[in-house]
Amino acid sequence: MAKKASILYICQSCGYQSAKWLGKCPSCNQWDSFSEERAVAPESRSGRAKRWIESDSSGKPIAITKVTSDTAIRTSTTISEMDRVLGGGIVTGSLTLVGGDPGIGKSTLLLQVAGAMGNAGRVLYVSGEESPSQIKMRGERLSCMSENLFILPETQVEEIENQIEKLKPSLVIIDSIQTIYTEEIPSAPGTVGQVRESSGRLLTICKRSGIPIFLIGHVTKEGAIAGPRLLEHMVDTVLYFEGERGSPFRILRGVKNRFGSTNEIGVFEMKNEGLIGVDNPSELFLSEKRADISGSVVVALINGTRPMLVEIQALVASTTSPTPRRTTVGVDHNRVAILMAIIEKRTGVHIMGEDVFVNAAGGVRVDEPASDLGMLIALVSSFRDIPVDPGTVIIGEVGLGGEIRSAPQMEARINEAASLGFTRVVIPKLKKPIPAPKGIKIEEVKDAGEALEVLIG
Repeated sequence: MAKKASILYICQSCGYQSAKWLGKCPSCNQWDSFSEERAVAPESRSGRAKRWIESDSSGKPIAITKVTSDTAIRTSTTISEMDRVLGGGIVTGSLTLVGGDPGIGKSTLLLQVAGAMGNAGRVLYVSGEESPSQIKMRGERLSCMSENLFILPETQVEEIENQIEKLKPSLVIIDSIQTIYTEEIPSAPGTVGQVRESSGRLLTICKRSGIPIFLIGHVTKEGAIAGPRLLEHMVDTVLYFEGERGSPFRILRGVKNRFGSTNEIGVFEMKNEGLIGVDNPSELFLSEKRADISGSVVVALINGTRPMLVEIQALVASTTSPTPRRTTVGVDHNRVAILMAIIEKRTGVHIMGEDVFVNAAGGVRVDEPASDLGMLIALVSSFRDIPVDPGTVIIGEVGLGGEIRSAPQMEARINEAASLGFTRVVIPKLKKPIPAPKGIKIEEVKDAGEALEVLIG
């Protein structure tokens, strides 16, 4: 009997289904987001499930004590910054989604990973957007040529599954998931249904065979990965590749990782020969810092296991508007508002009637409480137009009462400041003093008022 098909209208932003076209989605409130798709009655499970690799349990429940721990095995990509964000390497049987703006370097990064992994085993690079000759041209420029790197120009997930079964690679890269489709759904590639079903098939392959798979995902104008939100829930790891078009530097950030920390970031520099990992991001982020300008301070952060020094810039300007502007880039807008209220209430500096702009230099996202004191000092420094000593690093969380609180891993932060040539570190008062590294002076402050006296005067 022929499959019974009906017409459904599905929101391409959230997956909401409707029997008729709607101008506005009642679920996510997006306008003009419905696309016509044909819904096919599901076949029986025995007809659809293709068990091309049998698992040890054969679909039956298995005691957790009997489960082997092979899935914990990690394979290094030989790219240190990539391994850092993944938590030490690629986990066997993991499904990873890499998103980012068009032209940011997602395909370049994963082609470099494919070339490096080709030295250890077969790698299958599935491209739905470029021809093999185009990929070869890029591979030659990136020095990613390997006899074990195989290119497959294909968009049908069933054919991709067959080729994986034949080749049995150690790694599969899909570029991109929005171009892949399955014959089981009669709708265009990139629609919610196609992305969901194709990702589900690839997830099944990944878990049953133990072959790690990377998916490249397009992003919407709002910065979210295109397709159903379910896609990010299905995968094991979600990485975002970020950077400004005019800047050669890129940041790989983990926003979900079932096998490691999501606080790690990888820093890359785009060159003619490809993306090169930056071993010392602190030095990079501070390379263009001016020493004679007010509103500029250096704070010490911890990203995963790595201490990092970042420049915080603040600009406080007078305004005639009854509603002063508050603009932030790379820092929490609400946190800046709280710090301004603390400055006004606890230090007597009347800053609330001014326009305020705060920026984390280098495109870094600063969301750690240990940066509070640095932002507070930067705001007052700009307001009074008094520069802070350029050899100073500031560490500390600011409470609502104006008190300065400690931050974890203080010694690692101070050692990072010493290694980069800073001569002074301002920290909260500690119960147990920290020994100062050679060439650096540690000053302790108890509240915001004392910190302003020490740093600005």
